[in-house]
Amino acid sequence: MLALRPILQKRCGRHSCVYAANGNRTGGGPIDPRSNIDGITRGWGDSWDIVTDMAIKLVPGGHPSHATAEAARDAAIKGNVNPADVANIEVIYNHVILVLKGVSLAVPEGAIVALLGANGAGKSTTLKAISNLLLSERGQVTKGRILCRGERVDGLTPNDLVRRGVIQVMEGRHCFGHLTVEENLLTGAFIHGGKRRQVADDLEKVYHYFPRLRERRSSQAGYTSGGEQQMVAIGRALMSRPSTILLDEPSMGLAPQLVEEIFEIVKNLNEKERVSILLAEQNTNVALRYAHYGYILENGRVVLDGDAAALRENEDVKEFYLGIGGEGRRSFRDVKHSRRRKRWL
Repeated sequence: MLALRPILQKRCGRHSCVYAANGNRTGGGPIDPRSNIDGITRGWGDSWDIVTDMAIKLVPGGHPSHATAEAARDAAIKGNVNPADVANIEVIYNHVILVLKGVSLAVPEGAIVALLGANGAGKSTTLKAISNLLLSERGQVTKGRILCRGERVDGLTPNDLVRRGVIQVMEGRHCFGHLTVEENLLTGAFIHGGKRRQVADDLEKVYHYFPRLRERRSSQAGYTSGGEQQMVAIGRALMSRPSTILLDEPSMGLAPQLVEEIFEIVKNLNEKERVSILLAEQNTNVALRYAHYGYILENGRVVLDGDAAALRENEDVKEFYLGIGGEGRRSFRDVKHSRRRKRWL
């Protein structure tokens, strides 16, 4: 393929960059492809094609993923690298609707971080921005950066992100209803293409954390309960051997007893497997009991953050999210009470 096109010319912004197959720029002498790879590739847009992609990959460090992977490796050696960092991102849907307005958060290694807020606050959008699933909903990150272990990942595909150990469990579970429980779990192992013995070990680990799924392994997933489907969704994510799991509304539509069971399993996964978890949840009471740190979103902005224990004792959080004020539990039928401004506004 390279023999057909030994010289590749692409236009980036106002400059015309011509590269030979050996990584040299014709007419300008050799360059270091790692020096400003983001600036080189940002303006190419639709003109980027498969042939160019393959040619640049042959240059050591010349492809964007090579450069960022090396940066991530160097940062990991130095330490203090979080599994996920979100820095001042803005998200727009349909080129018009501004949903997130400068959201920043961090997921430390081995921690459970809760992303709290009312319906429509921007929790699910934040998770989809991290997992790069916004494009399917005509959304895009227009400002800010998203890092995974020091590596910038907001330009990667969801497939590449899963291979880096970041996976999202979608709101609503999204199981394959016509497949059995075990077949659903095995779809999570496809990304690694592991040996049969390794897949069997991963499957046994999932059954260890979710013993109920072992009993229902041959049942069609579409005929299982909501709690069992949520277990299937989390177990499927676990089959991909993640380092970070993004959990979107795991308690939605579940009975209180099942909610406690699901969160206990999530806690065990975090403690025993050292999986970092970013949890988007409306059930503030349960989320703050199991999380180590919390962020509260309102109208696309982080309005409050802190240790989970401190947030549980915060008067505004008690009053507006837990339904408990300084005088004990109150009713929102009290108009004067419900209209009091929050201290962070």
